[in-house]
Amino acid sequence: MTLNELPHLNATLNSVATVLLLSGWVCIKFQKKTAHVCFMVLALGVSAAFLTSYLIYHFQVGDVKFQGKGWIRFVYFPMLITHILLAVATLPLVIMTVVPALKQRFDRHKKLARLTFPIWLYVSVTGVLVYFFCYVWYP
Repeated sequence: MTLNELPHLNATLNSVATVLLLSGWVCIKFQKKTAHVCFMVLALGVSAAFLTSYLIYHFQVGDVKFQGKGWIRFVYFPMLITHILLAVATLPLVIMTVVPALKQRFDRHKKLARLTFPIWLYVSVTGVLVYFFCYVWYP
């Protein structure tokens, strides 16, 4: 795999993470705890692979400049800023949510998951949108 292919891989991994997160959420809503655990462990693994690939790419390439002009910048930059800020918060939130589950403190896990899940999902979805903005729609 070349360096230029990593953004495509990253978008794919983010897309898969989104599907896994939603699947895990649906499973827990229907009391399918084993399936929930499986989907969330997969989401963690895929997200870890994404973060690794993302860091490798950006350590090599640096920043990618958004090429869109005009009104679209008023859509892209607020989304990007919220994506970045929430992405920074996601890793510690995920850790803080997983640790109580591992300790079988499900009351604490559930409370934290209500905060962590929508943030993690938002970061995954907007990550894919950032990819489309920078590599597909406005390359």
